[in-house]
Parts: sequence; structure tokens; C-alpha cells
Amino acid sequence: MTGITFAPMVPVPLILLLLTLAIGLIGYGLWRRARGVLLRTLPIVALLIAISDPELMRENRTPLQDVAVVVVDESASQQLGERSERTANVLERLRENLNGTDDLEVRIVRAGRSETGGQDGTRLFSALTAAMSDVPSQRLAGAVLITDGQVHDALTPEQAAQIQAPYLKAPLHVLLTGEKNEYDRRVRVERAPDFGLVDKPALVMLKVEDTAVPEGTPIAVTIGRNGGEVQSLTLPAGEATEVPLPIENAGANVFEVEVAAGVNELSEANNRTLITINGVRDRLRVLLVSGQPHVGERAWRNLLKSDPNVDLVHFTILRPLNKDDGTPLNELALITFPIRELFEEKLNDFDLLIFDRYSQRGLVPFQFMANVADYVRNGGAVMLAVGAEYSDSFSLFGGPLQSILPAEPTGRVFSGAFRPHLSAVGRRHPVTADLAGALTSGDENSEPTWGRWLRQIQVRPNEGEPVMTGREDEPLLILDRVGEGRVALLLSDTVWLWGKGFDGGGPQVELLRRVAHWLMKEPELEEEHLSAEVRSGALAITRRSLTEDVVPVTVTSPSGETQTVVPEDVGTGKFTAQIPIETPGLYQLTDGTNTAVAAVGSPNPLETYDVVATAERVTPLVQAADGGVYWLENGTAPAVRRVAPDRTAHGSSWLGLRANEQFVVSGVTQTPLAPIALILLLVMAGAMLAWWQEGK
Repeated sequence: MTGITFAPMVPVPLILLLLTLAIGLIGYGLWRRARGVLLRTLPIVALLIAISDPELMRENRTPLQDVAVVVVDESASQQLGERSERTANVLERLRENLNGTDDLEVRIVRAGRSETGGQDGTRLFSALTAAMSDVPSQRLAGAVLITDGQVHDALTPEQAAQIQAPYLKAPLHVLLTGEKNEYDRRVRVERAPDFGLVDKPALVMLKVEDTAVPEGTPIAVTIGRNGGEVQSLTLPAGEATEVPLPIENAGANVFEVEVAAGVNELSEANNRTLITINGVRDRLRVLLVSGQPHVGERAWRNLLKSDPNVDLVHFTILRPLNKDDGTPLNELALITFPIRELFEEKLNDFDLLIFDRYSQRGLVPFQFMANVADYVRNGGAVMLAVGAEYSDSFSLFGGPLQSILPAEPTGRVFSGAFRPHLSAVGRRHPVTADLAGALTSGDENSEPTWGRWLRQIQVRPNEGEPVMTGREDEPLLILDRVGEGRVALLLSDTVWLWGKGFDGGGPQVELLRRVAHWLMKEPELEEEHLSAEVRSGALAITRRSLTEDVVPVTVTSPSGETQTVVPEDVGTGKFTAQIPIETPGLYQLTDGTNTAVAAVGSPNPLETYDVVATAERVTPLVQAADGGVYWLENGTAPAVRRVAPDRTAHGSSWLGLRANEQFVVSGVTQTPLAPIALILLLVMAGAMLAWWQEGK
């Protein structure tokens, strides 16, 4: 590039002033017809040129390539119909048209693949922004998006302008791979609670959408619970409807909602959705009956009162009926002990009964204790924390409760310090397996670090599993199942020493809490249990068992395919395995005895919920960037043209990429146009000629 530049020796305004004066003097001379006035013009012009210092400058310019970005949508919805084929064809044509252009760099970015099961949706503009981040706006030729239009990170033009999005500074074009009149049916969870009360329905808001039927048209829907029982109903199309779902168990309740497939619809992947509701019990009701007062009585009360989900009813028998000292009846208690109400009328309202050092001394008649035995067989839970009274003639074992108690007292009471241990079963039972301090080291035969207890009742076990042992390896804590219910027998009244830190203390609160929750059938504390959860992109399988037998687990994927995995024994009664997750949906597991289900993926993943091709999401940005939207359903792709920065960049059958003609200067050559010798010659020649002319 060659041109003339000026490097004036004095300020430009002064040069303009001198030029004005020179023109004025010459004009005045011409008006007066003075001799030699034109010859005097020569030295004046020469002096003005000299102080302006004109130079001939030659720049060596290296052209810079413009940058065009092509973003290819590779999301799951792009695999539907003929979209992937159209994407491949138009991408090949763009490569042929653009790669032969020397002044254009083409960047092809593939985006849209989700690592979160489609929850985040398709994010093409984030990828486009990253690809343009290192390119000056003067070199941007434009951008082309090949997609179905389901883009979930598209901003409004105002938002994009506020953050100075680079794709607004060059033409933005969108090539749509879908078809204008596509048909799809889908079901959506508008609202669902995370938790629900057991034995009560949870209200869920569902919405069925169908692009081919009028709003309100009834559509068949099925709802399955935990992979089992299925209920059928109809929902109106396009209207959100509240549906009650039964919460039948504590822990995860997984519901699979499926809408009947339409004829020739675009995708059936969004015809089903999963809802996980955790079942919780509403204010667990516990009846605690304490017999002879003792130091450890408060341990149970403090434990149960500290749990906000427990509604505790506590009675302490301070005065047995066989004690007579003449005290008036109206002063014996604040209220009359409600025997009939507690043990007959309201008995089944309690989730757990605890007898703490209680003996049968005529306070509660035998017929009411028989009700307690029936209560356990029908699904109730009873715990006995006993002391020396369990071995005397008034022991609870000698009454109607004998039929449900797992061990018979021998009449012997061990006194003196001993350290509790876990039995072989206890080292695998979820109630005791991983209690803090159970083992000194990883060796299962090592001593616990717990403090010592001071009293133990000797028994002859008949039923149940002794999970803890004490003196002479005698049972210390026995857990048993009776009919539909459960029974726990703690054969010492000195567990409270752990809470006081005696001899180092121990996990008193955790032990009692686990026993109580096992009695109330907490799913996580089941001895034989199978569960699965999503962890780090894989399905983590956990099987619990009291035996060391390795049992294979059969996993059924959402597509119906099955595979068998063998969990590895990791100790403490746990077997674990992991399998990769290929598709979201409902996974069903079984080990032959236990079953489990796991919901993988979001109830409404953005990527797979709405798959109908659309231009609505991208049109505002395309218009703001002076681009065009083109449908590829007819098999033709728009031609590509290079356009000037100030020209329209789109047409009905073509798209434009800006030709910026940017360059970098690699060298400059400057040649003076007014050498001093020449200027002096012109000044002297002009002056002498003017004098000569005037001297005639």
C-alpha cells in the first residue's frame, strides 16, 4: 500500500494560517496587477511544502484471515428422524464451500452432548462464545449453527448485548435440521414433593402435551410404583392435573409415569418420566414405661425427646401397688395411670413400646399384656431394657409377653465390670456393624475401645439374633422378629455409663437410636436389603446380608435388557458393585430374594422433554445479528457468500459471511518528497525571477 503522509514541523493550525495569508497576499497582488506576483508564489508554496514535510510512504501489509465458526449440535434430539443425516450433509457442503477460501479460517465446534442426563439441556451458545473468545470483532466473519432449534442457553438480544456476546458482532445463521410440522406427545411433572407421609397420598401435578390434538382431549396414562403395581387413568391434553400417589413405605417410593404412544410421533423417550418421593413417618409415637427409677432412665427419655419426629408418651411407676404407707389415693399421682386407654384403646396408634426396668407387679393386668403380644405379632415393636427385675418372680417373661420374648432368664445376674463386644452376627448386622469403636483395628477379632458396663442378666436364648455379647460371651442385646413385628431385648441397665464417659464411654446414643429405628422398620437398617443409587455417573449397588454368601444381582435397564453383576464383600455385612449408566430411566434389581429400583435422570430433562424442531428460541438473536434461519427439510442448503461489512448478510437461498479485509503491517518505507536542496533552489529561483521581472 502506497500513499502520501505529512509530518509538519509546526502545528497544523499555524500552517493553515500561513497558507491563508499567502493566498491573501497573492490575491491582493493580482488585484493590483503587480509585476512578478505569480513568480513570488513559487517561493511561498515551496516554503509551505517544506514546513509540511510531505513523505511518500509504502506499507508492506500481510492480509489476516477472517474467522467463521460452525457449531454442530450433537445432542440426543439430533439423532431423531433424518436430523443426523441432514447435519452430516450440510456440514460437508459448508466445508467444501469454506475451506477453499484463502482469507477465511473455519472453526468447527461440536457441542450439545450432556454429561448430566440432559438436565442442563443443549448449550450451543456457550460453545460458540468460547470459540470466538480469542478473535477480535474486526476479524469475525460470522457463525453458523446446525441444530434442531432446541437450544437452552439462548439469551434475549438485550441480555446478550449487556454481556457483549461476540456472536452479535457478526452475522449469525441457523440451519434447522428438523421439519416444520413434526408431531410429538410427552408427559411432564409440573410439581412433585420431595417427601410424603407414609400411608397417605402425595399430590403430584402432571401435564400431558400432544401437538396434534385439541386441548382437553383425554389421553391414557399409566403409573407404576417401585416397578410393580400399575394404575391406569386418563388426563386431559394440555392441562395440568393433580394426581394422588400412594406412599406405602418409608424411604424411596419411585413412580414411573407413562403416556400411551401416539401414531408416528417423533420420540417415545419423553412419553415416560420418573418421580421419586421419600416416604417419612408422621410423628412416630413412642410409649415409654419406666419401672423402678434408676440412673439410666433419663437416657431413653433424652434420646427420644431430642428427635423432633418422635411424639413421646412417658410414664414412670414410682410407687408399686404392693407398697402401702397410708398416703391418700389423691396424692399418689398427678393423674390416674390410663391402663385401658394405653394398652387397649390406643395401643395400635403407637409405633414402639419400650419397657425400661419394668416388672409385672399387678399394675397392668395380664389381659392387657396379652394385647401387647398381639400388637407385636400384627406389626408392632417392643423393646425391653431390663435389670435385675427380669430375673425375679415378677419378670415380664413370666406373663403373656413370654410368647414373644426371645430369651428366658436363668435367674443369675452378673455384677462387676465387663466390656461389651459384637457377636459374629453383630459384626454384619446394620444396627451394630459399624458402631464407632467396635474394633480397635481392621481385624474383626480385635477388642473394642468402648467403656465397660457393670451389670448383665444371664438368659437362655430361644429365638432372635444376639448382636452384642458381654460376660462369658453371654448375649447382651438380642434382636428378633415375631410375626409381622419386632422385639429387642437389652440385658443390662448400665448402658447409660457410655453417655457419662465412664471408662472412655461409648456410642450410647447411636446404639439406642439404631435399635429404636430398626424396631420401627427403617429400610436402611434391614438385615437383608438391596439398594441402588446414582453415584459419579454410575449405578452403585449395595447388598446387605448377615451371611457371607456371594449372591449375583440381576439388573434390568429401562430398555428391558438384563445383566448380572456379582457384588464384592467389603465387610460389615455389605456387598457392593458399580455398573455404568447408559440411558436414564427406571432400573430394577433383584438378588432372588430382595428387589430394589433406582430412578436415573431428572423427571423433566430439558434435552429429551421437548424435541420438536423450532426456530422460536434462536430467531431473536439471529435477527439482532443480521443473520438468517434456514430449514433443511427440502434437502437443499443455502449457498455461502462473502459480503462487505455494511451489506445485508442473508437472503432466501444464501447466507453471508463478512469479508473484513483486515491486515497487519509488517514494514514501512518513507521517502521525503521535499528535499531541502530542492526547496532552497525553488525559493532562490522564485525570488530571483521575481526581482528580475520587477526590474524590467
